[in-house]
Amino acid sequence: MSIRELDQTYVANTYRRFPVEIVSGKGSLVYDTDGREYIDMGSGIAVTSFGVADEIWQRAVIEQIGKVQHTSNLYYTEPCAKLAEALCTRTGMKKVFFSNSGAEANECMIKAARKCAAENKGPDCFTIATLTGSFHGRTVTTLAATGQAHYHELFQPLTPGFAAVDAGDIAQLDDVNAKTPLAAVMIECIQGEGGVIPLDPAYAEALSAWTAAHNVLLLVDEVQTGNGRTGALYAYMNYGLTPDAVSTAKGLAGGLPLGATMLGERLESVLGYGDHGSTFGGNPVSCAAALSVLSRIDDDLLADVRRKSRAVFEALDGAPGVESVSGMGLMIGVRCVKPAAEVVAKCIGRGVLFLTAKDKGRLLPALNIPDELLMKAVGILKEVIAD
Repeated sequence: MSIRELDQTYVANTYRRFPVEIVSGKGSLVYDTDGREYIDMGSGIAVTSFGVADEIWQRAVIEQIGKVQHTSNLYYTEPCAKLAEALCTRTGMKKVFFSNSGAEANECMIKAARKCAAENKGPDCFTIATLTGSFHGRTVTTLAATGQAHYHELFQPLTPGFAAVDAGDIAQLDDVNAKTPLAAVMIECIQGEGGVIPLDPAYAEALSAWTAAHNVLLLVDEVQTGNGRTGALYAYMNYGLTPDAVSTAKGLAGGLPLGATMLGERLESVLGYGDHGSTFGGNPVSCAAALSVLSRIDDDLLADVRRKSRAVFEALDGAPGVESVSGMGLMIGVRCVKPAAEVVAKCIGRGVLFLTAKDKGRLLPALNIPDELLMKAVGILKEVIAD
């Protein structure tokens, strides 16, 4: 059987794959079984931060594989400790828990917030408010936290203790908090799976003030927005927020599974021995990869991400067939007159791999994508939209 037939026969039918089998790549170019070249504008859904087969990333991974690939968390390893130090130093957070994915990072953040609230406010204080349109993962608990009802329909009963409120409406938080005392509010600064929708800065400021005034924890989900994606190391930095916890994954290890939950001063000691754990969390190879990625996300790279973002927005704003452009940095959504799925399919036929997010096309290229490839891909997108 062909690879496609094997996949369709033996892999669970949970993905609607595009008709492309990627076999190799370099940087922001990938190649299929026929040797056809594509510009990769999705980077594995914001994962391959420096593109495919990046040599600096490869060296870090191969060097660590040659030492030890896994030890478990019963022992110390240098990559895990140094990555935790780097994350705390660059964010001001105090402790890090490592896991394998964004959903797991969010689970840890939820557990820490609930334990803290139970200890300080009482066992009835466990509800966490999230935003309508949010997406926080596919476990039973992170689905419950996700503020999109259609994700809930097939998996009832979900974990209780979550309430969705509309972004921009602080009064809804007052209403929820009056009915059931809130342990925390959990947000994405840009709702990625919800349609690449940035949080309004005025609401972010009001939300920060509200959580402080009501002694409610502020949790920020940076699974997709983190690690340089928005032109800041983490998107909350664009808003001047001071979260009590931050989750991240995707681009952190550049293509290897790694989630991180960063805990601030109020939460740094809430999880004690035996309260949480992960067999693969803090894996030395994944952490070595992440150290390599993080070391390269410096001020110059972030400034370049912002410059490229401006160029894309300028190219697409007001272009024929484009209704709106949203997002931040190299996390950009494009709503156009044509259906997004149709646009993405036609772009594949032209040698460019884009993504969708709700009714929008979505651009998530590698942070270091060369200008000529970026603008060539955007040019093809414009032509497809206008055709």
